[in-house]
Amino acid sequence: MTPFVAEFLGTAFIIIIGNGVVANVVLPKTKGNNGGLISIVLGWMIAVFVGVYMTADSSGAHLNPAVTFALAAAGKFDWSMVPMYILAQMLGAMLGAFIVWMIYKDHINEAGSAADQLAIFSTGPSIRRLPQNFITETLATLVFILGILFIQPADNNLGALSALPVALLVGGIGFGLGGPTGWAINPARDLGPRMMHFLLPMKGKGSSDWSYAPVPVFGPIVGGILAGIIYTQFLQ
Repeated sequence: MTPFVAEFLGTAFIIIIGNGVVANVVLPKTKGNNGGLISIVLGWMIAVFVGVYMTADSSGAHLNPAVTFALAAAGKFDWSMVPMYILAQMLGAMLGAFIVWMIYKDHINEAGSAADQLAIFSTGPSIRRLPQNFITETLATLVFILGILFIQPADNNLGALSALPVALLVGGIGFGLGGPTGWAINPARDLGPRMMHFLLPMKGKGSSDWSYAPVPVFGPIVGGILAGIIYTQFLQ
C-alpha cells in the first residue's frame, strides 16, 4: 500500500470498529444495547490494534492528525507530507462513519433521541464547559502522544504484538481520562464522522453540534504538538 492508501484504510477500519461498537451499545434493539463503557473502550482498543497492525509497515500507522503533527513537531516526519496524511485520515474517517450508518441505519432511525444518534458519530462532553473540555482533550492527547513516542515497536518476529502497546495505551486513556469528553484524542475520528452526521439522512436527526466541534479538533492538535516539543526538548 502507498502511505495515502494505508492511512485512508487504517483510519476507516478504526472508525468502522470503534464507532460500530458505540452504535451497538447506544442504539435500541441491537444485540449489544446497554453494553456500557467497558464494551466501548475494549472496542476502541481492538479498532486501534487492527488499524495499526494493518498500516505500520506502509505509512507508520499515524491514523490521527494529532500523531502526524506531533511527529512533525518532533522532527520525525516531513512537514511536507502532513497535508496528504491528514486528507487520507479525514476521508478514511468519513468512509468508516458511512459504513457504520449503512449497517445501523434502521436502528439509527429508531434511536430514542437525536443526542444518541450524534453519539454514534462524534464525541461530546459530560459537563459542557468548552474551556475545560479543551484542556481535557489537550492533556489527554499529550499523554497519549508522549506514550506513543516512548513506545518502541516490537521485533518483526512478534507480528501483531507490535500494535499491542498502542492499543493498550488507547484503552488506558479511555478508562482513566475518557469520562469528561469521551476522549476523542484524534481530530479525524471526531470531525470526519461529524461531517457524515451532518450529511446523511436520519429520522429525527438533530444538530451536529458544530459549536463543540473545535474542541476535539484543535485540542488534540495542540496536545500533539506540545507532546512533540516536550519530547524532543526535554525527554529524548
